[in-house]
Amino acid sequence: MNIHLSNSDTLMSNPVLPKKTPFNHPWCLIKRFWPIAILGVCISSCSKPTPTVSPTAASPQAGSSDFTVGMVIAGPRNDGGWNQAHYESMQQVAEDLKIKFEYVDKVNPADRPNITGVQVADDLIAKGAKMVIFNSDELKDDALETAKKHPKIPIIHASGDYAWKEGKNYKNQPNLGNIMGRMEYGKMIAGCAAALGTETGKIGYLGPLINDETRRYASAAYLGAKYCWENYVKKDSKDLNFKVTWIGFWFNIPGKTLDPTKVADDYYNSGYDVVMSGIDTPEAAVQGKKAAEAGKKVKYVHYDLKTGCELAPDICLGVPYYNWALPYTNAVKKAMDGKMPNEFVWLGPNWKDINAPDSMIGFLPGNALGDKKKFIDKFIKGMGDGSINLYRGPINFQDGTVYVKKGEVATEQQIWYLPQLLAGMEGPSK
Repeated sequence: MNIHLSNSDTLMSNPVLPKKTPFNHPWCLIKRFWPIAILGVCISSCSKPTPTVSPTAASPQAGSSDFTVGMVIAGPRNDGGWNQAHYESMQQVAEDLKIKFEYVDKVNPADRPNITGVQVADDLIAKGAKMVIFNSDELKDDALETAKKHPKIPIIHASGDYAWKEGKNYKNQPNLGNIMGRMEYGKMIAGCAAALGTETGKIGYLGPLINDETRRYASAAYLGAKYCWENYVKKDSKDLNFKVTWIGFWFNIPGKTLDPTKVADDYYNSGYDVVMSGIDTPEAAVQGKKAAEAGKKVKYVHYDLKTGCELAPDICLGVPYYNWALPYTNAVKKAMDGKMPNEFVWLGPNWKDINAPDSMIGFLPGNALGDKKKFIDKFIKGMGDGSINLYRGPINFQDGTVYVKKGEVATEQQIWYLPQLLAGMEGPSK
């Protein structure tokens, strides 16, 4: 017995996105990860409730293939950030490959307290999905359980490290793969933009919950800000105030998290003239626009959604984003060929052109950079040719212990499993 959600909880069809060029090129391997929030399950004695699956406009009449990809989306598919980026990318893949795409969004404890990711996946598979993608670290154990439950169905977890043989959490599950982008580079560029944009030297970072991923992203942003502050702004790092405030989740859950609207306002009202977003939703942009309209000289850096600067173009310094269609296209093609896309994929930028279709990580400069964009270009070029490596020591943790020794470069594992924020940053590490 299925419990079908009302139309307010079930997504309706959306207009097809403009046709884009399919991606056909080689792929490199290796990561992403979020900690687990518990999905409560209130289940009747007769059955487990499952939600109604929502098809997109790109399926099924749009293509000739009967191959269906299902996606379990943690937040709203139109959140202006992380979840929207995944949703729109899979719409593109569905159109390019002429396949069917179905999804359920808002699979989280606040929006669907009685529904688990496993139940959603079960329903997608029952309705014909031949591959299922979980789009959040929040859903990592749901992805693993689903893979065990349906061993012939390819399961992709966007983030996580269960497929990483050299990682700490490897699970030998042949039909489970991880896909992630090296957003550390995107965050470094974003941090550089923040340093170039601040006039007060005070940068606020709007963080989600605290885990390895969020620590490494916030720390990468700091490393980028510190480098550009010292080398392009020509100021001492002691005069750079980089503060992280964690709200407790990837988006606001009333009564459970700090309100990101208030956190952003507090930054803008207390001398922090640049706010960087590390959460799924656009409060940094929305509140920044209001602050600017009230006469404050403020700017923001968006996160993840390529069109993020459109929220407040005059005060946007830029947006680092993932090109999810790139690895999803490859994974779907493998699944359609009868192969299990079970690699641990950690894709970086195409340094020749980070905004090219074959670059997993991109950065779009915002209007607020003005003529300082030349420094962003210089910074990107340096990282691309190896003359700038911000993971080269000496680097210390907040507590003063050594992260990377002088002359050494952080390993993949050191980067992925970052246990603390870095020296020079303000904010808790745990």
